[in-house]
Amino acid sequence: MTAARDVRLAALRDWLAGLPRELGLQPESLRPASADASFRRYFRLEARGVAGGTAIAMDAPPPQEDTRPFLHVAALLHGAGLNAPRVLAQDVRQGFLLLSDLGTATYLAALNEDNASELFEAATAALVRWQLASRADALPPYDETLLRRELDLFPDWYLGRHLGIEAKPAQQQMLQSLWRLLIDACLAQPRVFVHRDYMPRNLMVTTPAPGILDFQDAVFGPITYDVVSLFRDAFISWPEERVLDWTVRYWERARRAGLPVDADFADFYRAFEWTGLQRHLKVLGIFARINYRDGKPQYLTDTPRFVAYARAVARRYRPLAPLARLLDEIEGIRPQAGYTF
Repeated sequence: MTAARDVRLAALRDWLAGLPRELGLQPESLRPASADASFRRYFRLEARGVAGGTAIAMDAPPPQEDTRPFLHVAALLHGAGLNAPRVLAQDVRQGFLLLSDLGTATYLAALNEDNASELFEAATAALVRWQLASRADALPPYDETLLRRELDLFPDWYLGRHLGIEAKPAQQQMLQSLWRLLIDACLAQPRVFVHRDYMPRNLMVTTPAPGILDFQDAVFGPITYDVVSLFRDAFISWPEERVLDWTVRYWERARRAGLPVDADFADFYRAFEWTGLQRHLKVLGIFARINYRDGKPQYLTDTPRFVAYARAVARRYRPLAPLARLLDEIEGIRPQAGYTF
């Protein structure tokens, strides 16, 4: 893999060297900018002809990655008046893009107790604009097939591969019944544009704020999905009262904007929590898969956060109680009385 990546890097430098001279690119200055959980890599380089003086080069190796969804969703975000990277040059066949640089200050790095509400206010305002721009024919549907495929990552990769647990027939039946509940809860919601990873790691402190990254997997799906991604994040957790307050603020803003959120906040919050549970279980499976399939172990350190998210939600709603018991059994925790909220 390393040798193949070196070949890709050399090809990327050659491509950059052949781009218009007015961009002022200096391919020799190419340096890692970030990596993500996929096969994509990002590099920063000097670009004297570009605003800010630097640009970002994306390496998305075919056939593992396809740059066309990125290009399409970037255009949708710009159409909604949001701050996403501008595409300065592209080579879809090779899997190379040259993008404007949104800087190095992520929400994840910048957030603290004092500025969280201000930063989340900007992120919420941008999310509402994104959702208001929704069109049913513009993005793939977040349908039952995709929702179920994501949920199946939990028993296949987290329980099976990571923990070495083969679910018993009764547990398999319980999980399938739970999948039905969670899928139905997602499909019952009004549908809007869904970024699908709208979280502090993918938001940048920029002007205007926020800068939005990692949007190529966007779909048309449940209205609560990006809200719960923002406030119940993979890499940072907040007290429940703050999550509740921020969610209320989103709901109020969305209602004023005319988005089809529930008239009763309690109904909206229940949908928020159940949609979040689908995401939490999916991410547990994804983090395990990234470790065992792709050799990226760093994500596993955050699995306890998602187990805690999932357990808290499962304990609050009677239909989800079997999952709470399963999670307790897995970790050897004595079941608590209740599971009946």
